Amino acid sequence: MRRIPIIPTILVLAAAAVMIWLGFWQLDRLRQKEALLARYGAAHGQAQPVPWPKGSSVASLDLYRRSQLLCLRVVSQRGVAGRSARGEAGLAQYARCALPDGTQADVVTGWARDPNVHGTWQGGPVRGVIAPGPRLVADPPLGGLEANAMPDPSEIPNNHLAYAVQWFLFAATAIVIYGVALRRRLIAPSR
Repeated sequence: MRRIPIIPTILVLAAAAVMIWLGFWQLDRLRQKEALLARYGAAHGQAQPVPWPKGSSVASLDLYRRSQLLCLRVVSQRGVAGRSARGEAGLAQYARCALPDGTQADVVTGWARDPNVHGTWQGGPVRGVIAPGPRLVADPPLGGLEANAMPDPSEIPNNHLAYAVQWFLFAATAIVIYGVALRRRLIAPSR
């Protein structure tokens, strides 16, 4: 009778254990993401504005809140693929602004279908919603542009349950395939 190979068995069991751990890790990430999305959803509905964040770590706490800033001057402009408030495809018009404290911020001034249209806005006070980046999505739009789609936390994907199931299935598949191979090895006639 043949013996069970020790090293391959240890390797397969170790790999399956890591995959199971990754599955549970994804379940933990699922709970974290649900809490984050709930916080963003609550922030999205608050009307009281917050000061413009002084760094990306602070900005993550204020995402989807209303804010305002003073753009002393527009440093640069660019168009990025985006949607209008009506859902039409086009370009979200970004302005990189110099702020009074010496830092810079991105402002989505509005939306245009034509890639050559950047609007006429050259700076000043801006009100809007803090979006990931961080960037301030102007509300109302500036410089003669149309309204850009407002950032919405419901658009953030939460795939962690699918990833967890995937890791558990990988572990089960590895164990089943190894079990089948081991069974064939053990019942195969000796040479």
